[in-house]
Amino acid sequence: MALAEGACLNHISRESSDIRRLANFYKEVFGFEEIESPNFGFDVIWLNLPGSFAMHLIERLPETKLPESPYSAASPIADPSHLPRGHHVCFSVSNFDSFLQSLKDKGIETFQRALPNGKVRQVFFFDPDGNGLEVASREAP
Repeated sequence: MALAEGACLNHISRESSDIRRLANFYKEVFGFEEIESPNFGFDVIWLNLPGSFAMHLIERLPETKLPESPYSAASPIADPSHLPRGHHVCFSVSNFDSFLQSLKDKGIETFQRALPNGKVRQVFFFDPDGNGLEVASREAP
């Protein structure tokens, strides 16, 4: 028996100095829906990816001096080709080619590769705060 039997992803949190900009990005690129957020005494936006998980966007403390996000473990610059070894969140889509075209249409810089087995294709890119993202192809059921 697993120690965390029944465990599943509940939400991912991201802090940002502009949570509205970040929310709009995730809504436009992935189809997240904005849901009711509690009042914590600071600004938050809660998003839900239907049938999947939630993302909580949290207002960054104004006095924070650190950059929004490390781009990757291998590079201090925003280079998506370094993301396979850096921090990132991965989504899967069954419409990989049309999703990839939508990124190009939005002018988002990407890095693509296929796994050695040739069955899974990957695209890496950044959200507006420099958080690493991957989208992997998923065959339709």
